[in-house]
Amino acid sequence: MGMKAEFWMAHVEAAKLEAMPTSRYAKNNGLSVSALYYWQQKLKSKADLCKTEPASKFVALRVADAAAGQRCILALPSGLQLSMSSLPTPEWLAALARAVSGVR
Repeated sequence: MGMKAEFWMAHVEAAKLEAMPTSRYAKNNGLSVSALYYWQQKLKSKADLCKTEPASKFVALRVADAAAGQRCILALPSGLQLSMSSLPTPEWLAALARAVSGVR
């Protein structure tokens, strides 16, 4: 992969992790908005061709006795929010992170 592609791949990955619109990420980092969208699409198309595993994975969650009124909300970069009665274990969070990123 060339230096140009590596540069844009790093920004595409960083933009995914930010909790803001792609256009704002580009402006905050002095990037061309249209170029960032172009590379997102180009790298997504390439990744889609290389996929061999199913896109979704499930993680079991068991909620034990919750104290009244206490909630833990986990917000994922995709916009999905998980509301739980208590903070999950670090192992569960690590498993969730691997499942979301497609790593086993």
